[in-house]
Amino acid sequence: MSQRLPTYFISHGGGPWPWMPEMAAAMQPLAQSLADIPPQLGQTPKAVLMVTAHWEARAFTLGSSPAPGMVYDYGGFPPHTYQITYPAPGAPALAQRVQALLEAAGLPVAQDAQRGYDHGTFVPLAVMYPQADVPVLQMSLRAGLDPAEHLALGRALAPLRDEGVLIVGSGLSYHNLRAFGRAGQAPSQAFDAWLQTAVAAPAAQRTQYLLDWEQAPAARLCHPREEHLLPLMVAVGAAEGDTASCVYHEDGIFGGVTASSFRFSAA
Repeated sequence: MSQRLPTYFISHGGGPWPWMPEMAAAMQPLAQSLADIPPQLGQTPKAVLMVTAHWEARAFTLGSSPAPGMVYDYGGFPPHTYQITYPAPGAPALAQRVQALLEAAGLPVAQDAQRGYDHGTFVPLAVMYPQADVPVLQMSLRAGLDPAEHLALGRALAPLRDEGVLIVGSGLSYHNLRAFGRAGQAPSQAFDAWLQTAVAAPAAQRTQYLLDWEQAPAARLCHPREEHLLPLMVAVGAAEGDTASCVYHEDGIFGGVTASSFRFSAA
């Protein structure tokens, strides 16, 4: 019988960085944090449920193909990065289970048997599980990006933690493509300091912080659109009463930006 698994919110980096030597070298701290996740678990998950910032749909949508293809949702990178494959099997039976959980919670849900793995999914998983031997269920955000809905999504998914499913919200704690490097240094530091306080707060207070995230220092400078922050809401909702720990923190990524990742665990 599986023991309860933690949930994670991960900052997944930029583009196809593991396949580009200079970027990979610059992102070694991030790579190490992702590689550390499987040994932290103490077991191999039956599947990874990856909520990706790079997929938005009218309903929470599940990639139900048994053998998902690839979505190269980035631009301007070398040709070889458009030939990457990550052949992890899909998890159509888990998609059915998740659909039932969301329907019971009154949340809109759909399935998409055509959608492939986007880089919010295949990039971190290629570092976490390079053998691509753990089934993956990719899941969208819901258009409108309502924090309360995504917290509710996490709550609906919570039973999966006792069923051997690793729930990961894949985004970035800072995501302003027009303000990397020095331009992102001060706002990302201010927002990250708030974020560290928010996730470490007692459960009810943490939830309220996240609902009111736009009031955080430099919130809209760091997230002009919040799609890269919303996976955090899902990870928190699925572990709402659990303690948080920061499993990755760096103040030099992307030329000076501060970024973090978090684990939420009953342990």
